Amino acid sequence: MNGSSPGVEEGRDHAREQPSAVAWAESPLQLLCVVEACHAGLLGAHVRVMSRAGSRPLAATRRELARLALPAGLEQAGPAPGPPKPRRGVTWVIGDAFSGRVQARWLTALPGRIVVVDDGLATIRLLELLAGPPGRPLLRARAAAGPLRSVLGAAAGLRLRAAARSGRLTVFTALPVPDDLGRAVRGRGTELVVHDFAWLRAQPPRRPRPQEPTVVLGTSLVRNGLIHRDRYLAWLAGVGAAGPVAYFPHRREDPGDLERVGAQPGVTVYDAGVPAEMTLRGLDPGQRVLSLPSTAVTSLRVLLASRGVTVEAVDVPDEWWTAQAAPSLRSHLSMFAHHDTGVTR
Repeated sequence: MNGSSPGVEEGRDHAREQPSAVAWAESPLQLLCVVEACHAGLLGAHVRVMSRAGSRPLAATRRELARLALPAGLEQAGPAPGPPKPRRGVTWVIGDAFSGRVQARWLTALPGRIVVVDDGLATIRLLELLAGPPGRPLLRARAAAGPLRSVLGAAAGLRLRAAARSGRLTVFTALPVPDDLGRAVRGRGTELVVHDFAWLRAQPPRRPRPQEPTVVLGTSLVRNGLIHRDRYLAWLAGVGAAGPVAYFPHRREDPGDLERVGAQPGVTVYDAGVPAEMTLRGLDPGQRVLSLPSTAVTSLRVLLASRGVTVEAVDVPDEWWTAQAAPSLRSHLSMFAHHDTGVTR
């Protein structure tokens, strides 16, 4: 990746045709990526960002963003109970393409363009569905959907694929998209724009930073029932025995699990209200980040490469996985463990 990420310049051509955009963020990563899309010039002259009410991590991220130099034209409109209904012709920016409330909006609104920003592994799932057979509904990989939910997902899929065919769909991502998947998605009309957190990299490092030489990112795999809790905690205890560890929880980790993590000798649990990309961008040379495979591995490698900080993805041993972890999920996660960003800043 270079300073002007592949695809960003091309995406700006569409943005010039759209004077304004409204964005809906349901997670801290989505909110951060809306800011990056605005900075990249993809969303027009004025962007109004609304975020889901009742989320402490989202509220913390909004406060953190307010302290930084936001791109010109970006307005943080505050929390809302549900996604807005954009006016006809306005660009609509979302992160969770599998949200029932978002999909219902697609069927009742006529946005000029739809821009989808990163929402973790679900972004790759969306790209696979857009590249696949046209009749597949937009449903989460592990969803047990009833008839009505399946109908909504199918209708939303038709609407989104129609937007792609007419050149009105953009997916804005920092994730490692396999070449064959990227070609297939673009072949169906979707504009795939890759970025490298150019806005966040230009912001001053966040202080204070953790002093521990090793930083471990928490995971949602335990709470989601995909890996065995005791084996994960035993691994973490081994890391703590080798030296002081700063543990930054995943926003969906179970509070009881965090109590057990904090009880491990040498492990300090930090309050991670904002995305790891924002919290840890100021780490110093000599520190390292350990994480089970996740989307944060890719983004932190981009952000920290120039600072001499190593970001290591820890492969999940076979015996850690539970019966709920499908082979396709394991394959998807390995993509983030072994992807090389190619950054040499």
